[in-house]
Amino acid sequence: MLKIAVAGASGYAGSEALRLLLAHPGYGKDFEIGSLTGGSNAGNRFGDLVPHLPQLADRVLEDTTRDILVQNDAAILGLPHGVSAALDLPENMYVVDCGADYRLKNESDWDRYYGSEYAGHHTYGIPELPGNRDLIKKSRYIAAPGCFPTGATLAAVPGIAAGLIAPQISVVSVTGVSGAGKKPAVSLLGAETMENARAYNVGKHRHTPEIRQNLQAVVPDNEDVYVTFTPVLAPMKRGILTTVTAPARGSIQDIRKAYEDFCAAEPFLLLLPEGQQPETQSVRGSNMTHIQVEEVDGMVVVTSAIDNLTKGTAGAAVQCLNLMLGWDETAGLPQTGV
Repeated sequence: MLKIAVAGASGYAGSEALRLLLAHPGYGKDFEIGSLTGGSNAGNRFGDLVPHLPQLADRVLEDTTRDILVQNDAAILGLPHGVSAALDLPENMYVVDCGADYRLKNESDWDRYYGSEYAGHHTYGIPELPGNRDLIKKSRYIAAPGCFPTGATLAAVPGIAAGLIAPQISVVSVTGVSGAGKKPAVSLLGAETMENARAYNVGKHRHTPEIRQNLQAVVPDNEDVYVTFTPVLAPMKRGILTTVTAPARGSIQDIRKAYEDFCAAEPFLLLLPEGQQPETQSVRGSNMTHIQVEEVDGMVVVTSAIDNLTKGTAGAAVQCLNLMLGWDETAGLPQTGV
């Protein structure tokens, strides 16, 4: 029986990964929950910090160290940026890293948006990207995608890959506050976020090069990709609603057909009926991406909704782990929202 560790277990991403693993059909049969680690919370009883997972309540969080993690066969890392690269985990482990350390292929992009030492890159964890599923199956270390790039990529890729949407896109993503993690910050206090919405990091958000990298991989004829990205913080706990706008290169009928064909082959993509818009409440707690595509005066407008903690983070991690370990890709991942 495999042992799967979760680092950063008391954080939003880590605890969401555990929620999904505990409901996985392989839990107790193919794998058990191994080490649970934390940073400042090491030494604390897990149930005091994460009471909604009673099966693990009496476990005690350990330090996030290489020596502890290597006692497991696999690990999901829900750690701050820069921490996972320093762990230098062995190549015989199966690792899905929810941090940004190994997402970017271009070192100059890393230098510009992160500024710390570049660690390299590993296989990127969106199975729905053309050709990526087979790479994930063969990999031992996966760089799970950022939540914003997940919503934007899955909204834009079907049209761009078909050559029916120009790769000059404007992305606006409205997100819940859990995307910022649990670290205390004045800007995330209830009094600052309730009844309020604000854009932030316009033109310089760290997920911008990740979105561009994903789209560059599928654009026909290696055409240059241009991305403007505006994140907006909204007074909700979880969910991301993304709008992608770009020039059309085909009729709406052809564009919609491209989306129908693309989504039909993917268990976690749903193209909604015409006239029905994605809503974050419809995907809450699920691993689904709801999508709608329309044409307005020669421009394509694609909207998508995901749960930032499930499909945007921990769900993607479990989906990749399923592929790496040869399990059913959908195992433990709900398609139904709460």
